[in-house]
Amino acid sequence: PFAAQTSNSTPSSAAKTQLVILGTGTPKADPDTSGPSVAVVVGGSAYLIDCGPGVVRRAAAAQRKGISALLPSKIQVAFITHLHSDHTVGYPDLIFTAGSQRKRPLEVYGPKGLQRMTSYIQQAWSEDVYIRSHGPNEPNPIAYKVNVHEIKPGVVYKDDNVTVSAFLVAHGNWAQAFGYKFETADRTIVISGDTSPTDAIVKACNHCDILLHEAYGESRVSHSAKSNDYFRTFHTSVVELAKEATEAKPGLLILYHQMYSDGQSYDQLLDEARQHYQGKVVSARDLDVY
Repeated sequence: PFAAQTSNSTPSSAAKTQLVILGTGTPKADPDTSGPSVAVVVGGSAYLIDCGPGVVRRAAAAQRKGISALLPSKIQVAFITHLHSDHTVGYPDLIFTAGSQRKRPLEVYGPKGLQRMTSYIQQAWSEDVYIRSHGPNEPNPIAYKVNVHEIKPGVVYKDDNVTVSAFLVAHGNWAQAFGYKFETADRTIVISGDTSPTDAIVKACNHCDILLHEAYGESRVSHSAKSNDYFRTFHTSVVELAKEATEAKPGLLILYHQMYSDGQSYDQLLDEARQHYQGKVVSARDLDVY
């Protein structure tokens, strides 16, 4: 049920696991935040979760912090939580921008429909791939190749660095939306993806080292019944998250994919979380490293 060990992984017994926030944004075109995407980095390898807009350039920027594993051409494994556009618009960028330098096919794990999406992306850029593969550059038979794994809950990937488990979350009327649990030698990290409140988060975390969770401010849904229905069905308020985190007991709760109300600031959303949660909590910004 999981992938074979990757050939470029190294034993993680002496490695320190890092969580790199590549993007915290929402569908709103905010020039200061890239779309939702994070990476777990351990043993010289990076494991990408989601591909929001700007993901590849954010990964390149992470090298300024000394995280060489996020050189775009080195990214070999990615996980998709669900197929909403704000989590996948950067997927073609991941496939094509550094494709010619990739030494192995890109391995991508995610929900049903991912293979169809990938096939259409490859068809859409087929002329570009042909020109790049038959021009003056030396053809790379591995370039732009993607192996798609449509997954079910349970262990979906394992190598010398990490064991990755997927679990279903409740994201509105999506038939499949996943959260992911990353277990390394020194850390357990749980990533919610997009979800309304669910016991699945509590069960997956269960005293995990880091819980990375989406959040919106309660005032975000106060303007209309329609807005109320949407956010209550698809997402988790900081008040609801505080209740979940109190049960899950993570070492650190990190807010990401933050949805602010008009006029609400970064600090106000974090203050709202702290009013209801007594554990350690921070609100992530793009390119934060934990």
